[in-house]
Amino acid sequence: MTKASDYRGFRTAGARLTEEPLAHLDFHRSSLLGESVHAIHAFDKAHALMLGEEGILPRQTAVAILKAFRAMEAEGVEKVRAEADGGMHSGEHYLTKTLGEEIGGRLHLGRSSGDLIEVARRITFRNHIHRMLAALIVLRGTLLDLALEHRETVMPGYTHGQHAQPTTYAHWLTMFEVVFARDTERLLSFYTRVNRSPAGAAIMTGSDFPLNRQRVSDLLGFDAPLSHTMDAILSHDLEMEYAGVLAVLAQNIGRLADDLFIWSTMEFAMVELPDRYCGTSSIMPQKKNPDGLEDIKGVAAQSLGIVATVMMAEKGPTGFPIMERRNSQAILWDMGKALGIRLETLSPLMRDLKINVAHMGRRAGANWAQVTDLASALVREAGIDWRTSNQIVSVFVRRNIAAGIAPRQATAASVDEAAAELGLAAPRLSEKVFTQAMDPAVFVQRRKLLGGPAPEAISREVATGRSIIAADAQVIDIAFSQIARATEIMELAISDLIGTA
Repeated sequence: MTKASDYRGFRTAGARLTEEPLAHLDFHRSSLLGESVHAIHAFDKAHALMLGEEGILPRQTAVAILKAFRAMEAEGVEKVRAEADGGMHSGEHYLTKTLGEEIGGRLHLGRSSGDLIEVARRITFRNHIHRMLAALIVLRGTLLDLALEHRETVMPGYTHGQHAQPTTYAHWLTMFEVVFARDTERLLSFYTRVNRSPAGAAIMTGSDFPLNRQRVSDLLGFDAPLSHTMDAILSHDLEMEYAGVLAVLAQNIGRLADDLFIWSTMEFAMVELPDRYCGTSSIMPQKKNPDGLEDIKGVAAQSLGIVATVMMAEKGPTGFPIMERRNSQAILWDMGKALGIRLETLSPLMRDLKINVAHMGRRAGANWAQVTDLASALVREAGIDWRTSNQIVSVFVRRNIAAGIAPRQATAASVDEAAAELGLAAPRLSEKVFTQAMDPAVFVQRRKLLGGPAPEAISREVATGRSIIAADAQVIDIAFSQIARATEIMELAISDLIGTA
């Protein structure tokens, strides 16, 4: 038996191997655990408690282990486990060094590095998902609040990078709220699959000891144990799915950042970012660079590389990709954390964004984007079919551009001239009908249909969105509460076991 003071872990030379691993192959250092150290710690406690409750460990041994973990918590879990080293086995290292191998050597009974890794992986994913979901709820609420304020903020809409039709800033805001509602739905759906416990599956077949997998699952706040021990450890589709979910979310916030990035240029000049999201130049004094938006765009690009890396690392025959999975795990943890941080910055960014309302309104009709309604007016007022009306207006626009006439200077007579060029009778629209058809604000007001940009349509959209947010928030709160309650139950059970020993 190794002396406690000399204990360096079961992977040191002298047992199966005769040489120490190369430095870059020593993957079992506590410094590599990152934030998952708390998941490992929780699993160590839940496993020890279950072993004691089931009589698999002598009660006094379980009590000694749990008391030692309480002492570790008083000193600082991260600090103590870093000093004990051993990576995911830092609990065993700590117990052996403080209580001897007779006690510490019993912690890992019925477990493998496999379920230790997978529990830590899933709990860390779960923590990041909670953070992203909470931030998405706040962001979606902010977008709806701003939409109500900007129901009449008319702006140009774009297709092919060109002015397409007038819309409103509120319409754009509610579009992204709907997008982020789908991201919320995807994360919640994924959560139902990630929040299943692999604990007790060991490396593929479980254990011949009568482990209570349901008890450990409950203590760790999982919905249920995974029903198949090999699937729990050696199936890799969960990581692949998560990479995809994160990438879609990243592209969506990246698209929002792209829009604001373009709109903040001097050429567009429709929005201005708060200074805290910006940088400046070491040589050009006038610069106000949208660093915060570029950062989000960079994370979005990075997420696509992660999809490829995860797919390559996780593929292969069952049980073959093992060490490669460290790479996908690490980058998925980093991406989940990174997206949580960026999502938390978006709500205050949107609230403090300066909107150039007057300039947006002027631009909305400056490049003929409103003339879809002029074609509609020809259908309604002159009884012309849609395709012919569309062609008349196309000629109308071309002739005015060639003559250097801006939309605000165009007349109903020029519509008649366009019809004549096509060999058609003059539609003879009234000036009132023509003027309204050329007004971007009226264009927006007419579109009262479901999902449209009219103020009343936006009000309906906001009301619907808020009800969906409330339902999503309730689901998220239940998930948060389940984990908090599980932690409370585990601590009470530990106190009961220690107190009755």
